Amino acid sequence: MARYIGPKSKIARKFGEAIFGPDKVLAKKNYPPGQHGQSRRKKTSEYGIQLREKQKAKYTYGVLEKQFRNLYEKAQSKPGVTGVILLQFLESRLDNIVYRLGFAPTRAGARQLVSHKHITVDGKVVNIASYHVRPGQVIAVREKDKSMEVIAESLNGFNHTKYPWIEWNAASLSGTYLHIPEREDIPENIKEQLIVELYSK
Repeated sequence: MARYIGPKSKIARKFGEAIFGPDKVLAKKNYPPGQHGQSRRKKTSEYGIQLREKQKAKYTYGVLEKQFRNLYEKAQSKPGVTGVILLQFLESRLDNIVYRLGFAPTRAGARQLVSHKHITVDGKVVNIASYHVRPGQVIAVREKDKSMEVIAESLNGFNHTKYPWIEWNAASLSGTYLHIPEREDIPENIKEQLIVELYSK
């Protein structure tokens, strides 16, 4: 399964945001990495700003270039605002919903739960992180894995009311994907219009 396996703190410092989850290095060094990280940098071009936004979205959702491009082209073919539809596709990925449900503290951890067959969709095990979840489908922890310590720790104190498009069922450790989220409900700090402008060149 293709995924980014490089240094994460460097990437987080580059964007100035903890896009991979809590980061002690970023907290201590909240400036870009490298020899000139703390010095003044030359003004970034329009293209550079657009590219940076695309890279941020890719790293945030753990999607590689080819996958991201395919999702963009799919979003472009749909009626509506392309950038918003792109984010909605990213939010509908199984690994992202597992993360939103609190089963794992990071998307990378959620991806691992999926690939190791700990997650079910409508009662059937699905081990494809990029699986597109449809409204009405139920995502749950596989019955024999519900006592896993890593899942219990992640769920401890997790606020399940912050994502209105997902309905949580504590008794069955499951969540129902109620509907595709509106843009204002997606908390990620991504300027999707810049990504559209980049691909439109």
